Amino acid sequence: MPMARGTLRVYLGAAPGVGKTFAMLGEGHRRLERGTDVVVGLVETHGRAQTAQLVEGLEVVPRLSLVHRGTTFTEMDVDAVLARRPDVALVDELAHTNVPGSRNAKRWQDVEELLDAGVDVITTVNIQHLESLNDVVEAITGIRQQETVPDDVVRRADQIELEDMSPEALRRRLAHGNVYAADKVDAALTNYFRVGNLTALRELALLWLADRVDDALEHYRAEHDITEPWPARERVVVALSGGPEGDALLRRGARIAERATNGELLALHVTRSDGLTDASPDTLARQRHLVESLGATWHTVVGDDIAQSILEFARGVNASQIILGASRRGRLGSFLTPGPGPAVVRDSGDIDVHIVTHAGAGPRKPATRRASRLSSRRRAAGWLLATVGEGVLLLALYTTQDLHGLPTVMLLFLAMTVLVALVGGMAPAVCAAVVGGLLANYFFTPPTFTFTIAEPENALAQVVLLAVAIAVAAVVDYAARRSTDAARARAEAETLSTLAGSVLRGGDAVPALLERLRESLFLATVTLERRSDGAWLTVDASAAPGTPRARGGGEAPSTTLTVTEDLRLVLRGAHLDSEQTRIANVVATQVEAVLERDELRAEARAVRAEKERTAIRTALLAAVSHDLRTPLAGIKASASALRSAQVTLDPEDEAALLAEIEEASDRLQSLIDNLLDLSRLDSGAVTPGLAPVALDDAVAQALRGVPAGRVDLDLPPDLPLVLADEGLLERALANLLENAVRYAPPDAPVSVSAAALGPRAVVRVADRGPGVPDEHKSDIFRAFQRLGDAPAGQGVGLGLAVARGFVEACRGTLDAEDTPGGGLTLVLTLPVVEAPAPTPAGGRP
Repeated sequence: MPMARGTLRVYLGAAPGVGKTFAMLGEGHRRLERGTDVVVGLVETHGRAQTAQLVEGLEVVPRLSLVHRGTTFTEMDVDAVLARRPDVALVDELAHTNVPGSRNAKRWQDVEELLDAGVDVITTVNIQHLESLNDVVEAITGIRQQETVPDDVVRRADQIELEDMSPEALRRRLAHGNVYAADKVDAALTNYFRVGNLTALRELALLWLADRVDDALEHYRAEHDITEPWPARERVVVALSGGPEGDALLRRGARIAERATNGELLALHVTRSDGLTDASPDTLARQRHLVESLGATWHTVVGDDIAQSILEFARGVNASQIILGASRRGRLGSFLTPGPGPAVVRDSGDIDVHIVTHAGAGPRKPATRRASRLSSRRRAAGWLLATVGEGVLLLALYTTQDLHGLPTVMLLFLAMTVLVALVGGMAPAVCAAVVGGLLANYFFTPPTFTFTIAEPENALAQVVLLAVAIAVAAVVDYAARRSTDAARARAEAETLSTLAGSVLRGGDAVPALLERLRESLFLATVTLERRSDGAWLTVDASAAPGTPRARGGGEAPSTTLTVTEDLRLVLRGAHLDSEQTRIANVVATQVEAVLERDELRAEARAVRAEKERTAIRTALLAAVSHDLRTPLAGIKASASALRSAQVTLDPEDEAALLAEIEEASDRLQSLIDNLLDLSRLDSGAVTPGLAPVALDDAVAQALRGVPAGRVDLDLPPDLPLVLADEGLLERALANLLENAVRYAPPDAPVSVSAAALGPRAVVRVADRGPGVPDEHKSDIFRAFQRLGDAPAGQGVGLGLAVARGFVEACRGTLDAEDTPGGGLTLVLTLPVVEAPAPTPAGGRP
């Protein structure tokens, strides 16, 4: 029988010091008093006396000692805890990263092993260590958490308890020395533990836990087959039909949701399964934008029964209220087709339903009759059958009246009426029914040659004839309308799909949209205009070949679509019907979205650029304040000693001081050159003069400042020429060699080798230094990056950044990889100069 998995209880906190570990130890004592076998797998007291005191009385599993880089660390001994097999293990700091060499890389993986072995675990974690919130926490606090735990690990916990504390109370606890040592309190209060930071982190913890509670509630309802809503949280569903009343419904729903704590607003649009709808796409797009601005969510479901679709969605999201608009039908229309409102109210159960009145509700003016969707040819054929066809049928029946009776006559006139309805629609069919009934009455119904009907069944036959004609004609007309609607919807979908595809495939979305719109609607010009200082200025335009792009357009018909208050589309060259206007409105909405996206991208790029400039300025100030001052201080001290009249120096001391001045001057010159080179690269002022260059000569020039015996060369004599700027290549190689010599041990020379690989030449500069971890290899080419291991006063971290910039200016690449056996290898590649084709002997090439 498989072992049952242990249970996991998590104490979740918004920040360090709220009492997670204290609560975990308190729970351990309570369980121990109830007879449960409890051990401490690992607890971090952080020097807090009260926490350490609470550990007393609990069995503590000895920690495992590990040595890493000459330092001894301790971690939880997972094997010892598994061998001890307690009922409950207390494990602190779930997101902790274990020391290299541990059983698992992360402590949460240790906890998973204990749970799989059937051991219950009680643990702690702060909200800032959840993986999904890492970027959010960094944006709030300015500090990126290096230790994280996957959200799913915490979400799967059987119990999650929030250890909450107000920001003011936590700051008081910090000031009293209950969290950090006294020498760290002031720095913590002014940095991470600011009131704003703590308030934001507390809200993150509450919101995350609220979502976890919602998930647990839904899981419980599903396990127990509970379909009725449990209004534990106010959720308001606004049903939108695509009509103009949707804006009012959304605002009413937002006001209702705002009255409740953590109220949630959901907008729902039900579309038919056949894809046909009378809703305006541009209206739906505008309402969707409003939904986003209100902080709500948009949902679309497919269903032919609108009322049931609304109720199923509301029950599925555990909604507490539904908002519907009052019917826009008149009294007769509401009686015949009441709409979804009454059905939703009748079947809503415990869900409250609000029927909201609006400007379009109630009786309206009679709508103009929609024209038949049948073609003019079919309507003409129907009228021809209703007139000439009825006459031909009458002639045939009258000449053969001895062969049939009145029922046959009525059936044939009914067949003719059905045929007319199928061909010509409503009006010709009604005409055929009336004319056929009158002819059958006059010529074949006793008493003949009068319009008098003696028998009641004959009168009933006339009524049935007319009713059948109207019913069949109505069905035919409805089918024709739906077929036309389907064709229109398919055409609109294809047009919009083409427009969307042009945006996805093209790099410049707005011109592509305008051009596709102009081609789709056969327009002369489509112009996007923006208002500036009261005047409308052209932002972009698309014109047919031979059509001027300037404004004006002569007498050509034009249509203006308002995108926003300061943005509009002007379409010239054709009158637009309602379907074309709908397509144009959808495109206008897409144009607005694309422009807004481009503006946000530009703002993001500007913010990133400013952030990078700020980082460079900060690093430059640090470099000037330290690294540049160090050689200057050496020069000044040596010069002062040489000039001092109170100190007598022998020739050896003078020579040493002069050598120190020369060395510090060279170091200072190198730093300034790198700073100037970086400035040139950033400003784009580096213009390489590409020409054939011999690699062995460039390497020889770069070695001039390197001490003798520190570099081993392996350069084949048949190396091809490379295409590069000789000065830039020499500077780049000098920086690479200087970097390698700086980190290489004195007894391990730097290796420089070169080879030709197809169309490129490869130069490898390898050292036997400490090397660079894989995750930091890309960082060494960033400005002012020294990875924290450079000797003091030995550069500002610009050499490799400048080298890569110079190499890329020469159309080459510069990357880093590990040296076999330890160390770092810098790999430089450059294009090879193509050799001219040989001339055939005795002839022309």
